[in-house]
Amino acid sequence: MHSEAVERALQVARQRPLILASGSPRRRELLRQVGLEFEVQPPEAEEGEADPSADPSELVVRHAEQKARSVARESPSRLVLGADTVVVIDGHIMGKPADAREAKEMLAKLSGRTHQVYTGVALAVADGEGVWVLSSEAVKTAVMFRKLTHAEIEEYVATGEPLDKAGAYGIQERGALLVSEIHGCYGNVVGLPLSRLGDMLRGLAWQGPPPAAVAGESNARIDAGNGRG
Repeated sequence: MHSEAVERALQVARQRPLILASGSPRRRELLRQVGLEFEVQPPEAEEGEADPSADPSELVVRHAEQKARSVARESPSRLVLGADTVVVIDGHIMGKPADAREAKEMLAKLSGRTHQVYTGVALAVADGEGVWVLSSEAVKTAVMFRKLTHAEIEEYVATGEPLDKAGAYGIQERGALLVSEIHGCYGNVVGLPLSRLGDMLRGLAWQGPPPAAVAGESNARIDAGNGRG
């Protein structure tokens, strides 16, 4: 049960579009895919460097909450969505590569193996006096790469696609050719677990266009090249 101040802020927020606290074009496309009305307002400052040995679930939730709070503070009585995604292998976190050399090293490490993708999602609202995180959680998906040759890694990095993506690949683009299968939510690998987000919004009695779960998304096993946007 929310406090009266939070509920008043939510009553106003429910009549206005959601704010996406992210500059990610992938997250924008996912929200459009499910017909959710939203505006984009990236946070002024992104999260700092991740500790490679940190707990990934806690890390992505903390970063998502930081982004949502930052934007909510500047936009009272608006519901703000923050998200953060990391790739994890052997218990170590991979963020975005610093350069092409690091991207190649990441892809070589992922080659022929299964890794995990964690996305943290947070919803926050402010009333001009305080900022509240109303709901936040992390979702995990397992992704298996086929064995990559040195030439394939070189060619993929040369496209520039890996340089702005956690783990140095984008499953919704050319990176789909690297993936043999996934276990879990496909949208989570792209950057936003839509079905889980829908549950969170319904829990807040959100009145905007409800995000519908993608058929089979939550527990899908998808072969590379199928069902990817």
